[in-house]
Amino acid sequence: MKKLVLSIGILSLFVFASCKENASEKIKTDNVAVAAQRDEAAKQLPVMQFDESEFDFGTIDQGTPQEHTFTFTNTGNAPLIITDAKSTCGCTVPKKPDAPIAPGEKGELLVRFNGSGQNQVTKTITVTANTEKGQELLRIKAFVNPKGATPAGPVAGK
Repeated sequence: MKKLVLSIGILSLFVFASCKENASEKIKTDNVAVAAQRDEAAKQLPVMQFDESEFDFGTIDQGTPQEHTFTFTNTGNAPLIITDAKSTCGCTVPKKPDAPIAPGEKGELLVRFNGSGQNQVTKTITVTANTEKGQELLRIKAFVNPKGATPAGPVAGK
């Protein structure tokens, strides 16, 4: 029994002694430089700056298709890639640009609304991109008069 305890003690001494190596001596300076460059590149992000985030079509007749183009600028320092643009319902269809938008360049997002619904209608468009936030929200709204009804609601342009 004493031999077993003595053997375990000696083995433990060797294990602990071998772990005392200095970890900082194992760091390669080339790897540190590469990691610093990688981390700096990760900070380079595009920024989507919209000219407007909401558009009001005013008063429209039900079933009258509408279109609006939201313009934006990439004010960041990396190419902007829009991966998705979707609406809260099928009555509103956004069309995103296919090509990346370079830093400083402008882009457009076309939104088509089929004029469905009645009275005050608000739709939200979610734009997913490689920005820091990851998503941008746009809104369209309109006052939709039912077919055959006398015009009501706010007058467009006033």
